[in-house]
Order: sequence, then C-alpha cells, then structure tokens
Amino acid sequence: MAIKTAALTSIVALSAAPVLAGSLTPPPTEPAPIVAPEPVSVDGNWTGFYGGIQAGGGKVETDEGAIDMDGNGGLGGVHLGYDYDFGKYVLGAGIEFDAGNIELDDGDETLQDVTRLKLKAGYDMGQGLPYITAGAAGANFEEAGYNEGGFVGLGYEHKVTDNVTVGGEVLRHRFIDMDDTNTDADATTAQVRMSYRF
Repeated sequence: MAIKTAALTSIVALSAAPVLAGSLTPPPTEPAPIVAPEPVSVDGNWTGFYGGIQAGGGKVETDEGAIDMDGNGGLGGVHLGYDYDFGKYVLGAGIEFDAGNIELDDGDETLQDVTRLKLKAGYDMGQGLPYITAGAAGANFEEAGYNEGGFVGLGYEHKVTDNVTVGGEVLRHRFIDMDDTNTDADATTAQVRMSYRF
C-alpha cells in the first residue's frame, strides 16, 4: 500500500510540474504602438527683414567693342533685404555684395566685385517662393575700373524653418561702354543662398 501511495504521489508531482513551470513564465507583452512624429509647422508669411550669404560662380563675356575677352570664376558675398507678403504675391527690395576673382583672357582683366540694388516679385506657395528679380548693378574691374549696368534673373527660396531659408538664383548682367572703350560686358551668375528672416 505504501508503494502504491508513493507511486501515485510521484505521478501527480510529475504531472503538475509542467503546469507549475508554465505559471512561472511571464505572459507575453504587446509591442508599444509606433507613433509618427508630428510634422514641423512652418509659417508661410514672407513679410519681414532678412539677411544672409550667397556663393557660386559667374561667367563674363565682352563684345561689340575694342576689347574682346571672356572668363569664369567664383563669386560669394552677403545680402540684406525686406519682403512684404500680400497674400498670394510677395514684393521686396534688397542690396547685396559679391567679391570674386573672375579672370578674363588669362589675367588681362579681372572682375573683382559686384554690388546690386534689387527689386523682387514672387508667388507665395507657403514654404516656397519662386520669384523674378531685376535692378541696378555696379562692377569693379581691375583695369576698366568701376562700371554700372543692370540685371534680370530668376530665383527660388524655401523655408526650412520659420526663420531659415535656402534657395538659388541665376542672374544675367549687362554693363555698357566699359571704361569709355565702347565695349559692353555680359555677366551670368548662378549662386546658392541661405538667409535668416527676422
């Protein structure tokens, strides 16, 4: 009788072991839900002052005169301006300065810097601002000295944050009768720009 009791006790203990072992295993946990980050909201109002830097390159060609030269090189500088947002359209004005070293015909002449007074008209796309621009320009040449002219161009500006914008701009300049030599000069510049809006 004692042997039967012992055997029965052993069978019950062995049968209960998996149940007890299973009870020690923690219940499965569900993974935490993935929450998408909130999109960054950027103000689409372009009204205000701004300032920044630009860098790129330019190509200069002369024609129709006593001097026939061309060359290309780098340009970079600073800009300041003000825009007013009318809702769908943006008007603005600014001033900028570029220093460079564009050598014409292996150093016979060099474009040293360009200053521009700009007017701008753009279309408000919220974070984006495509625009046209035009104005007056003055260029300093090493031999021909200071010469005045004008320019037209296209640009695009994009708001990264409410205050920081990045963009690009292509301008076509024309300088008439350089240094009274009956020589005209065309200059094309392409630059990337970064601005801080106040």
